[in-house]
Amino acid sequence: MTKRSHGDGGIDQRGENAYRLRYRIDGQRYTKTFKGTLKEARKELRRLIRSGDVGEHIAPDKMTLGAWIDRWLGLLNRQQADEDVGRRRGLVSNRSVERYEQLLRGHVVPVLGARPMQLIQPSEIDDLYVDLEQRMARRTVAHIHAILGACLKVAVRKGLIAVSPVSRAEAPSAGESDHGIVLDQDQLRKLLEGFRGSAMFPIVMTLALTGARRSEALALRWCDLDVANKTLRIERAIEQTVKYGLAIKEPKTKRGKRTIAIDDDLIALLCAEREKHLRILAGVPDGAAVDLSLIKLPENALMFPNLPAPGEDFSVTALRKPTPFTKAFLRKARVLGFPGLRLHDLRGSHETLLLDAGVPVHVVAERCGHDPTMLLRVYAKRTRKADNVAASVMGRLSKGLVR
Repeated sequence: MTKRSHGDGGIDQRGENAYRLRYRIDGQRYTKTFKGTLKEARKELRRLIRSGDVGEHIAPDKMTLGAWIDRWLGLLNRQQADEDVGRRRGLVSNRSVERYEQLLRGHVVPVLGARPMQLIQPSEIDDLYVDLEQRMARRTVAHIHAILGACLKVAVRKGLIAVSPVSRAEAPSAGESDHGIVLDQDQLRKLLEGFRGSAMFPIVMTLALTGARRSEALALRWCDLDVANKTLRIERAIEQTVKYGLAIKEPKTKRGKRTIAIDDDLIALLCAEREKHLRILAGVPDGAAVDLSLIKLPENALMFPNLPAPGEDFSVTALRKPTPFTKAFLRKARVLGFPGLRLHDLRGSHETLLLDAGVPVHVVAERCGHDPTMLLRVYAKRTRKADNVAASVMGRLSKGLVR
């Protein structure tokens, strides 16, 4: 369509808004297919020639996006398998890698997987997002955008592409996130009373009174409890993946490793739970007067191990499956008059009640393993009581000013 001098390259129209770019770098001929307007094609041609002048040119590669996604996921899986490498680099968890694979192979590869990476245009990424937004939640599409961006960012760093098309695509809006339900003190007490007497009660109490995550609470061991100093050490979590099943992992961040103070009632509850485990191991019935100090639990004995199925022996080291516990909690909460309450809302309620009580933000953040700014942005929700207190404060300020 447009003939240029030898040093400026050339542009040939190949269809509607489709052009072939021809140029030379150090005497080597290159061609690239470009989708867009003629103005955008000229701009891209200038960028390619300039990249050769400054030594940043990357020769066209026929590696498809699908092939690169397989390679990138394989790299993450290999690094996860090497525990030392994973710890040193602070890599994402196995569960996160599994989620990346589900989203990329389930939604990106079927649409763009066969396209050579260097030929993918930002408009194609935009079209993908528009299509996905018709079929799934906006937050999921935003998550796909973040994962695909991270994937292609590595391709840029490896020299496979010059610029990531994701960086120039229109980022989908995640919308307003659902921060769940926050219980005030009376509501939380009602919920806890409703769980009293059930097998879930010790776990629910621990979640509510410590602000721990479900994965952290289910990974607690008896060696983490210091009765004399009234503290509880949180330094591991459990995760469940298709590939590895249930496993222990380190917390999400360095802040996740922490030692927190706990109250006398929770200590008494946990000690009573430990005594139950000792009696089961010793074969001693409840109420029988025996000296349990002679019974020793294994070093890795869990506070809340998995409940045995009928006919199975009780094991103090068997990891509890998180999903069945969460489902049981949701059913019980609905019966107690808390429809829509999530298990994770106990953590949000714990943090909000502390903030409403005037506990400094950095103290609450350290206790719950949070970044303080994240705590304020995500978890500092107001309860109805807190809002009424705020209204009364402003009422005192305005008293006598309005007739």
